[in-house]
Amino acid sequence: MEKNTQFVGQSLAFLDAVELAGRAAELNRPVLVIGERGTGKELVAERLHHLSRRWGEPLIVMNCAALPETLIEAELFGHEQGAFTGATKARPGRFEEADGGTLFLDELGTLSMAAQERLLRVIEYGEVTRIGASRPITVDVRIVAATNEDLPAAAQAGRFRPDLLDRLSFEVITLPPLRAREGDIPVLVDHFGRRMAAELAWPQWPGFSAACMAELEGHGWPGNVRELRNVVERAVYRWDDPARPVSRITFDPFASPWKPQPMMLPRAETPPAPPPPSDFESITDLKAAVDAHEAAIVRAALDRYRYNQRATAKGLGLSYDQLRHCMKKHGLSAG
Repeated sequence: MEKNTQFVGQSLAFLDAVELAGRAAELNRPVLVIGERGTGKELVAERLHHLSRRWGEPLIVMNCAALPETLIEAELFGHEQGAFTGATKARPGRFEEADGGTLFLDELGTLSMAAQERLLRVIEYGEVTRIGASRPITVDVRIVAATNEDLPAAAQAGRFRPDLLDRLSFEVITLPPLRAREGDIPVLVDHFGRRMAAELAWPQWPGFSAACMAELEGHGWPGNVRELRNVVERAVYRWDDPARPVSRITFDPFASPWKPQPMMLPRAETPPAPPPPSDFESITDLKAAVDAHEAAIVRAALDRYRYNQRATAKGLGLSYDQLRHCMKKHGLSAG
């Protein structure tokens, strides 16, 4: 984790969250940090650690969503040699690495139920047992967890243990999204713009034009501060005249007239509607009428798929052999 506990903003909603994090840091209790992506949950975790009495001890980070479910428990609790295939030597888990310090569990809501149960035991008893071991190890770890999920709703739905939620929610810090931080966008834009200009060795910071600032303040920012930082820094580094205010921004870096287009697979056509009642009345040979209708459908499909028989079969919901049999039955050529 980047050791940077600098917070930029002046809105009351944001300052209230930062103040709450500072007060909670002094206590040796678990804290839940809730917020949308890009709102600064990692920065709050750093603040909780560096303002606590554990500031000189390790701050260990684990992204629970970055590992497959089969490896999460081994990462959290460690394993002994030979505990499972590939365990060629014993390895301490994140709890042991964080002993005396803080363990930051990001994307907590993705933990499996089995890992949640073992995590609950660690919080209750202060002991971890490596996979394949018979004796527990005592650890002293403060847990800070973060998620963008509604954990109470997940607990009601049976996807998160309510007892674990009770243990972790001594304090809950909910970070406001950028759209709710009144007056913070100009402050953040100036901060990130000046920092990028200094990195590029510009002689001065010209700022953004009024039109650009209006666009920045009017954007919805689904990615919050992280998205804003990318947009501002990208605009500054692409600007070629440091003497004039930046007046061109790109919100979507993937936007391009040459972006790859998704492959369009042939769709099975809706079967033709049955003939009107007047046509039914004129039918005197049912088998011949059905055969003629089937032949017309197959002939039209062959023409649509340019006589690619495998594509035609897929479009009609037939196997290749079934299509070949149908073509032979009706005397249809292969094109």
